[in-house]
Amino acid sequence: MSDNRNQTDLKKFIIKLVAVTFAIIVVINVTYNLIFADKLENINKLLLLNKKENIESLKDKIRSELKQGLEKDQILNKEDKILIYKFYLKIKNEFKDIEN
Repeated sequence: MSDNRNQTDLKKFIIKLVAVTFAIIVVINVTYNLIFADKLENINKLLLLNKKENIESLKDKIRSELKQGLEKDQILNKEDKILIYKFYLKIKNEFKDIEN
């Protein structure tokens, strides 16, 4: 009788284990798709830059973003301006070393 009960308990355990494992896999898959689906699509577009239509699409996207940026009063925020200016000064100093 004890042997029969142990087998029943073992079957219940295995069924629960399979159900929990399946549920975890589903949760991970859904989370992965929700978080990374858009980012993976962009990465795939970058990897497919050897096709002419992808290159044209990227050029059109860059052009539209540049046009939108030019329509704004200020393109950069204050922190970005400071960062770019410091970078410019550093490059300028390095070019002075080349001239001498």
